[in-house]
Amino acid sequence: MDSDSSSSCSHSVTTTSTTTKTYDTPPYHLHKSRLYETPSNYYIIGSSKNKSVWRVLKIDRSEASELNIVQDSTVYTEPQCAELIHRINVGNKSTGGIKLVTLCYGIVGFINFLGPYYMLLITKRRKIGAICGHVVYAIAESKIFPIPNSTIAPNVDHSKNENRYMKLLSSVNLTKDFFFSYSYHVMHSLQKNLSAQEAGQGANETMFVWNEFLTSAIHNQLNNNIWTVALVYGFFKQVKLLISGKEFHLTLIARRSRHYAGTRYLKRGVNENGCVANDVETEQIVFEDVPEGSPVQVSSIVQNRGSIPLFWSQETSRLKVKPDIILSKKDQNYDATRLHFQNLYNRYGNPVIILNLVKTREKKPRESLLRVEFANAIESINRDLPRESRLKFLHWDLNKYSRKSTNVLALLGKVATYALDLTGFFYCRVTPSRKSQKLSNQSENGSGGDHCLQNCGTENSDGDILYNVFSVDSNNESRKLSSKPPKYQTGVLRTNCIDCLDRTNVAQYAYGWAALGHQLHALGYLDVPTIGLDSPLADNLMEVYEKMGDTLALQYGGSAAHNKIFSQRRGQWKAATQSQEFFRTIQRYYSNAYMDAQKQDAINVFLGHYRPQHGRPALWELDSDRHYVVGNGGSSSFEENARSLSDGNIISDATSPMDRGQRNGESEHSYHEGQDSRKGLSESSPEISTCESDSSYPRYMPAMSRQQLFLDAHAEDYPNSDRIFYNKRLDSFNCSNFLDVDMISSSGNSCEEEPYERSLLTGSPCGGQSSENLVNGTGPLPCGSESCLHLKEENQGGRNLRAGEYPDEFVKWVMDGGLLFH
Repeated sequence: MDSDSSSSCSHSVTTTSTTTKTYDTPPYHLHKSRLYETPSNYYIIGSSKNKSVWRVLKIDRSEASELNIVQDSTVYTEPQCAELIHRINVGNKSTGGIKLVTLCYGIVGFINFLGPYYMLLITKRRKIGAICGHVVYAIAESKIFPIPNSTIAPNVDHSKNENRYMKLLSSVNLTKDFFFSYSYHVMHSLQKNLSAQEAGQGANETMFVWNEFLTSAIHNQLNNNIWTVALVYGFFKQVKLLISGKEFHLTLIARRSRHYAGTRYLKRGVNENGCVANDVETEQIVFEDVPEGSPVQVSSIVQNRGSIPLFWSQETSRLKVKPDIILSKKDQNYDATRLHFQNLYNRYGNPVIILNLVKTREKKPRESLLRVEFANAIESINRDLPRESRLKFLHWDLNKYSRKSTNVLALLGKVATYALDLTGFFYCRVTPSRKSQKLSNQSENGSGGDHCLQNCGTENSDGDILYNVFSVDSNNESRKLSSKPPKYQTGVLRTNCIDCLDRTNVAQYAYGWAALGHQLHALGYLDVPTIGLDSPLADNLMEVYEKMGDTLALQYGGSAAHNKIFSQRRGQWKAATQSQEFFRTIQRYYSNAYMDAQKQDAINVFLGHYRPQHGRPALWELDSDRHYVVGNGGSSSFEENARSLSDGNIISDATSPMDRGQRNGESEHSYHEGQDSRKGLSESSPEISTCESDSSYPRYMPAMSRQQLFLDAHAEDYPNSDRIFYNKRLDSFNCSNFLDVDMISSSGNSCEEEPYERSLLTGSPCGGQSSENLVNGTGPLPCGSESCLHLKEENQGGRNLRAGEYPDEFVKWVMDGGLLFH
């Protein structure tokens, strides 16, 4: 036993039994600590940034499989801590005294598998930026320490599995793409951090906190979070740029959701809770380059990407570079899709704008299968919503435009400008202050009436120079600086393609480029809110977005992003671009086929989606769809059913019109937030696969016309439907309910269809006037319908890839060559 003559570590805080986390929030955080050990205990001595506050934590090492953490209630000084360590050392002379193990800069968390608990510590850190005086860090080095001492014998029966779980945990590289801050909620947007809210409320929203599961044990035992750091996974880059001789700072942050997280082919679509795969929030922050302590103008814009919110999947294949897409019919009422958009509304407000970039027509329907079903889902949801709250959408085939248009970024820039006009962006002026001050000005249009800005922070016990929003007072200079009212973002642009990687990143850059002009105009750096696409500033921004795209693609897809459009924009040699794209295709294929299963297992262990238990199947014995089933006590380990819906990042409180519709009985589709999250993609669920020759789409008939599908010609039958705009020059499948697609695509570049598609359309019921004589409707069939597919096959001159006795990919390889080519 450790013996010390003081009262240190003698006050244990009882574990709270409530599921609502309400932590004590002292005005400091422990930046630097020392880990000491004796045979019976670990001691962590932590100090605040300016070393004015010292605390002591004791972790029991005598239990083989229990975690007992005690925090000393005393606040020490540095000399008092030195004296305490001396007394502990004297009291443990007989067993070797107390030993310094390592310096550390925060606790990542605690975890156990089949035996002892382990502690994850940050042992080295590096500064990567600062926001309003709050430093943001990346992890330079981390270590894992077993809690029990070496005399506690492990269970030999489970040592093999224990080591394998440990190997999975260790494969999560904390030094790559994780970041944190001691004093700034980097998991939240700038607007949310500056918005008025109850003290401590924001700290408990954990959608983007990847070590939430790992820290749950210590948080529950201590009822505070001063020892731990909240790790965000994604991308963080801060650069200083120049325009018109004036410098400013640009910060690009990507926050990856921990809900339904995973790898490309193992996590697709949506789950029962409305969480989608590859859900990433991107924030672009701009602020002035001013001397420390001076008032500063700041601005931010937030956008979102995420998988198409339907139940669909792709089976990993070592024989196919592009596995078949399987669309399930299990969610006939689109309940999970509705739940997803309700969550977006709660997080960002109205409007929710959907930019869908998937292909509209293919020789073999893959993406187009999802494109039509997604359009049906949006129309079904909008039917139940009041006009002002409906989802706004643009279905725009980026591949088709980029093949023929050299100015696709300019076209996307037009779309971005429309979206920005609808959502707005965040802007305010902040100043260093010791007092918490509120901004009395409201936005000119009143959109920010519910978001009166409060303090970003104050000068705290750590000695940080933090910032508050500037308030109006009698000082002339203050009145002058405060003459600009704040602006607020309400709503969000949600972009998707199939993987939400390559095409999505191009579109997100275009949005960031359009937004940057507005942000710099608000800061007074530009006279007009636009930046030329050929300007050096646009090129600098493209480099940052390209780095973000590569990082997010490596995390989800296993290779850097396909940046063909960016490469063309830079004037890169075409052969070099093709070579680069080829090798990235190989890298992505190899990672998906051979590496992703283990990577998914590691993610599920790290996030607590799978928790090992004695007598239960091991993780590697389960298929991917059952990872959420096995948890402590045999219950589902995915515990955020309703709580995840409250995670917000722009507005602190919102009532969804979908919620209102349910309460008033207006909607025929109800949300079941308490659904059993263990159902998964049932093998018995009816499915639609692109590998079958008779592929068809659910919820519409093959003979249904385009007007019937999108409710354009029969608006009188659907009084709640919006007007739909189509691109008549290209095809009727690029459409929107909030902007004129023809006007967006008006340019001197040719965007005509390929010869194959033109000949097919003029010779089949899929296009041309003759379709009216063949189907019960007044327009072309949705491409990919059953009749359309058969006609396509007949028009391929006997080259039928689906009717032969050999697999499709084998025939394609024989006829076209190049297994690894897209």
